[in-house]
Amino acid sequence: MSLPPFVISDAEFEPLLARYTRDFTAQARTGKFDPVTGRDVELDQMTLILLQRLRKNIMLLAGAGVGKTALFVGLAQWIVDDKVPPMLKGARLIELEMSMIGAGSNSRSDLEGRLIPLLKGAAERNATRTQPPIIFCIDEIHQLMIAFKASSYAGIADLMKPYLTAGDLYIIGATTREEYEDYVTVEPAIDRRFQKIHVATPDVPMTINILMNMKKNFEKHYGIEIPRDACVRITRLADRFIRNRNNPDKSILALDHACARMVKSGVSGALDSRFIDEAIAAEAGIDAGALSG
Repeated sequence: MSLPPFVISDAEFEPLLARYTRDFTAQARTGKFDPVTGRDVELDQMTLILLQRLRKNIMLLAGAGVGKTALFVGLAQWIVDDKVPPMLKGARLIELEMSMIGAGSNSRSDLEGRLIPLLKGAAERNATRTQPPIIFCIDEIHQLMIAFKASSYAGIADLMKPYLTAGDLYIIGATTREEYEDYVTVEPAIDRRFQKIHVATPDVPMTINILMNMKKNFEKHYGIEIPRDACVRITRLADRFIRNRNNPDKSILALDHACARMVKSGVSGALDSRFIDEAIAAEAGIDAGALSG
């Protein structure tokens, strides 16, 4: 028996996706992203939750710069590399970019007129189970809560509740623990529809490993060599001196900064500790001389 046509047709749905979202799986397929390292435990947890029949929505909780968004990328890479069970094979992992959805809208009804067809289109396709699931990712998801008065998107989460209740939407949200407690837990109807995954801050050895797995793309971009001892020095110095941010983000940014300084100076070869020290000092707001040795 043939299925009835979708209320939100492909002719309407696909252009909405192209205009207002970012397809992580499509970008992963082109090799756009750096490899995601050391997150197999969290990715296994995410996969398990997505396979469930009812409460298959995920809330990633961690501090800024720890790697919540990297888990979106990691899951997309697992899907593309066929490292997921058959039920998730070929899934589309798509970020709802609220800034794009809201851009140019003159009223709340304009914003909802863009978002509702996206939600409904994904939900009705997922409900048929005749094609790979569409999984939406939402960074800074607390901004969609009614309690978050500073956001023009506050209250949007209410539009998702009917689809979440029916089990036809897959949502992966990301926010910090503090913002989750302040803005999500006060809305129990949303809170209970998500399963939480606490994303740990990488320690120094794990961060070194992350940089080692990312350095190939930096070497290709800058045309220089990045030896292991450079990754070790950057990570240890960033961990010690850049106190207001978390790893791996602060070490990755410091690596990028150090490479840019070396290229700007006209020096070639392997990444020199002088440029590492200058980058760390600039990021930490201290004198580079304090880092020598």
